[in-house]
Amino acid sequence: MNIPLPTKPKVVKKQGNSAIFEVAGLYPGYGVTLGNSLRRVLLSSLEGAAIVQVKIKGASHEFETLDGILEDVVVILLNLKKVRFKFFADEPQIATLSVKGEKEVTAKDFKVSSQLEIANPEAYIATITKSSVSLDIEVVVEKGTGYQKSEDRDAEKSEVGALPLDATFTPMEKVSFKVENMRVGDRTDFDKLTITIETDGTISPEDAMYKSADILLKHFSVVYDGFAPSEPVVKKEAKKEKKAEKKAPAKKKEVATKKAEKKETKKTK
Repeated sequence: MNIPLPTKPKVVKKQGNSAIFEVAGLYPGYGVTLGNSLRRVLLSSLEGAAIVQVKIKGASHEFETLDGILEDVVVILLNLKKVRFKFFADEPQIATLSVKGEKEVTAKDFKVSSQLEIANPEAYIATITKSSVSLDIEVVVEKGTGYQKSEDRDAEKSEVGALPLDATFTPMEKVSFKVENMRVGDRTDFDKLTITIETDGTISPEDAMYKSADILLKHFSVVYDGFAPSEPVVKKEAKKEKKAEKKAPAKKKEVATKKAEKKETKKTK
């Protein structure tokens, strides 16, 4: 029995960085299979960029407080982790921030290279409470996948006075799915899969779905190629048909010859 394929996926709702996708007509059980696979890949395997290292002028460790700054260093680091970047390079990039005077400091105050783009410039970082105080920050931005702890990173790459950060590279903010029964023909137990995706703005929900499906396809193709017959079944069937076609005229000729021989023997008698 051939397992019927579902209908083409469609976007049910789109708003900003979030979208709801629907895949209908899935054979019973395939809703959970497909939904769970896509969700795992979306959360763990899509590439993104994050701050991995921070240098704050006047701060030698993360538990320090800075004069004239409302937040202590720990809170500033947590706020920096929320800054999201579009990354157009292969090598790590440096972004700098230098602000003086009473002001709310946000991500838009960073000076970045042409290889970086801040996706959420409104992201809050800190508040300077004194006019004579300045906040100077230098960050290193890298690209990667999933989540990486600071202690898992190569310690030799860290500069003196730099504060390492746990990096959340994944561009996904939220991924969830649900499966409902639906009618297909006379059956009411087919699956309808609904997937809800919210990104951080560095990638669209549609691109996220495409890339996750592409990753799954490449992995399945490895398994498929590894166990595929040495000669495809379709080719084998085609060869059989050609052989049968070649044999057919010869058989007809043979039958005709035998008939002619029988006629001759009858005439002779």
